[in-house]
Amino acid sequence: MKKFLRGLNPEQASAASTIDGPLLVLAGAGTGKTRVITVRMAHMLSIGIDPRSVLAMTFTNKAAAEMRARVAKLVGSKPAELLTVGTFHSFCLKLLREHTAEIGFPKGFTICDAADQLSALKGALRELRIPEAAIQPSTLQARISLLKNRLVSPEEFMQRPGDETDELIGRAFRRYQDHLRRSRNLDFDDLLLEALRLLRENAAVREKIQERYRFLLVDEYQDTNGPQYELVRIIGLPERNVCVVGDDDQSIYSWRGADVSKILGFERDYPGAKIVRLETNYRSSQEILDAANKIIRNNPSRHDKTLRSHLGRGELIQAVMSRDETVEAEYVVRDILERTKRKEAALGDFAILFRTAVQPRTFEAELRARNLPYVLVGGQSFFDRKEVRDVMAFLKLMANPRDEVSLLRVINCPPRGVGKSTIDKALEFATEKGIAVGEAFDRADEIEGINAKAVEAVQRLRARLNALALGSTGKDLVALVEKLLATVAYRDEVDRCYPDAPTRETRWNSALEVMNMAENFVRRSKKPTLNKFLNEMSLSGDDDNSKEQAGKRDAVVLMTLHAAKGLEFPRVYLVGLEEGILPHVRAVQEDGVEEERRLMYVGITRAQQGLTLSYTETRAKRGSRIPSHQSRFLYELRGEAPPADWIPAGTAAHEADRIRQEAQREAKKTTRKKRKKTTRRRRAAR
Repeated sequence: MKKFLRGLNPEQASAASTIDGPLLVLAGAGTGKTRVITVRMAHMLSIGIDPRSVLAMTFTNKAAAEMRARVAKLVGSKPAELLTVGTFHSFCLKLLREHTAEIGFPKGFTICDAADQLSALKGALRELRIPEAAIQPSTLQARISLLKNRLVSPEEFMQRPGDETDELIGRAFRRYQDHLRRSRNLDFDDLLLEALRLLRENAAVREKIQERYRFLLVDEYQDTNGPQYELVRIIGLPERNVCVVGDDDQSIYSWRGADVSKILGFERDYPGAKIVRLETNYRSSQEILDAANKIIRNNPSRHDKTLRSHLGRGELIQAVMSRDETVEAEYVVRDILERTKRKEAALGDFAILFRTAVQPRTFEAELRARNLPYVLVGGQSFFDRKEVRDVMAFLKLMANPRDEVSLLRVINCPPRGVGKSTIDKALEFATEKGIAVGEAFDRADEIEGINAKAVEAVQRLRARLNALALGSTGKDLVALVEKLLATVAYRDEVDRCYPDAPTRETRWNSALEVMNMAENFVRRSKKPTLNKFLNEMSLSGDDDNSKEQAGKRDAVVLMTLHAAKGLEFPRVYLVGLEEGILPHVRAVQEDGVEEERRLMYVGITRAQQGLTLSYTETRAKRGSRIPSHQSRFLYELRGEAPPADWIPAGTAAHEADRIRQEAQREAKKTTRKKRKKTTRRRRAAR
């Protein structure tokens, strides 16, 4: 064990060497959390704990892979391979695959990813004859996901008091769940919910899992939602060997179900739990950490901790006020240019962090004007490209012929003469009979007035896909994808959609890349199957791979504060620090100031050496130029009370000020127009 402890500070060593009983590791930003987790697991294996009894759960596939790789370096690849390390979703999927009979699902169920989910929700709205103008499918998707993460069923939600929008959400929620059931699909949230239901309702399975996993470790515990929290509690209940690692000061995902009260209440849930605070920061200077500490101590609901730098004082923090957002962008980009010219830093050392998605526009324009390369994190994922989604939809149909979303996606890809009227009739029949739309086409003779040629085209497609699936063994997955592309004439679809040759070639290569992914999967998998491949692709697509590229290219990085969590940069510009932006006006109105303050804390602690805080005097809003008010967080940093004329976001005074300024601007415009008319009349009279 001593070799593993070498180099750890006392707090890290304490966390790594505590094995039995509940343990809460409060890991502040940059305090070596990952190292502590991996050393702890290596220590467990070195003292004879069976690796098959260890369950470690993370939130991204990348974190899980890194964790396993680090443990393998310490104790060897064989014991590391026996550990169960993965995301909550991958663990739940594996559990459900083992127990499909117990949950009443067929072995061939498929996963409905975020894009498929959106298509299914549009279908639910269409079936209910609710126009998308009444509620946006993306808004509906977010609301339903949040309800699931709070363990609220459609029936429970429908019984709650609410307005007309809530009623629409409840009806669409219920119809969407019906759609998933008849299509043999589970979405990402359902993976958690069905696994939880299995453990709650099936004592034999529950006891088997509890006996198998006697040691639990959960990374980023502050991000757990309701189902994840319950899964950990149930599995860890008998032995209580539950180690959770996290930082309540970095809990910034309540909008997608994360509940900071879970990490705050760990001692209540696990009486007698040991708490270890990691407070020595190896990332940032003390100047930066002093700012972070000043900000976050204003949150009343938190575990007390203070970050200390291992690196010394460092540079003073810069605070810059600009006339407007254009000047703000000019200042930041000019500062980057000057520092790179002086060889103080490379372009890849700089990150511009912002609260809202509209803020980067002025920075992009200025970077382009100066001919400086940049990366805007959060662009289109490889898995969201049309060609990849199309090929994956064909493969999903092979694995699950009842997959309604996949069939509707590729039913005319390339065109097969299946019109909207034919699809609507098949959907109406499927809904009425409670069957999948593919089965509706099989029973087309029962559907009055449906186009016979179109039905024949759909049946022919389904028959071809079924024939391909029957001949598949899993090991020939690459050949299967190649046969699929030829069978459905997918090259014709690419040629049809993209008239210019370079774009056609790029898009076709995206489709062919699925073959490369299949080859990688087969090479790594002991028992490859089409279903396993689809599962891996769906779960991989849920990771934000664009974050991995941040800082790897010699280019300035632009990203939201939410996306920046977990990353670090030598020099950070935290921009738009104004009331209504950070804190965001909606968050203030919904009593979310504490989470906004945690966002500010996350932004500050991304910086290693240099930090610039930026705000403007005025900003364009709704076509008008409105005076800005400094963020309350800047006053907290300075230890000052805001001036008498300062107006906080989310108040009636803030909205009244906006309306008054817009009215004044409109009045000035009207006055100018009147003056121009008067001048023209006078000139005409002469």
